[in-house]
Amino acid sequence: MKNGNDSWDDMMAAVQAFHDKHDLRNNGGEELSYRVALMAEELGEVSACVTKGKPREDLAEELADLLILLMGTDIAADLDLKNAFWEKIHRLMRRDARMIEGRIRVSDFHGMD
Repeated sequence: MKNGNDSWDDMMAAVQAFHDKHDLRNNGGEELSYRVALMAEELGEVSACVTKGKPREDLAEELADLLILLMGTDIAADLDLKNAFWEKIHRLMRRDARMIEGRIRVSDFHGMD
């Protein structure tokens, strides 16, 4: 199912509407440690999809759950995740990559020389 409203702002408005519908702010749903626990749970479900060879559609659904939680945490913590994304991706693009144990890593390698 494809939605014509797929800009970041449209997606954030949909997540905000979900928060408003269930009044997450006043019912503990925007408490940050709770949200971290939910994200860890969803990451476990993503992992299970990969390690158990579940269909790609299941993986996409679990990743969507994780993305929605990330976007909701942006709302709950009053962040600017869109701006943080662009700042971070620009820094990542300037980094060199290394092969570590046969896999590529693009990390901040300070002190790893």
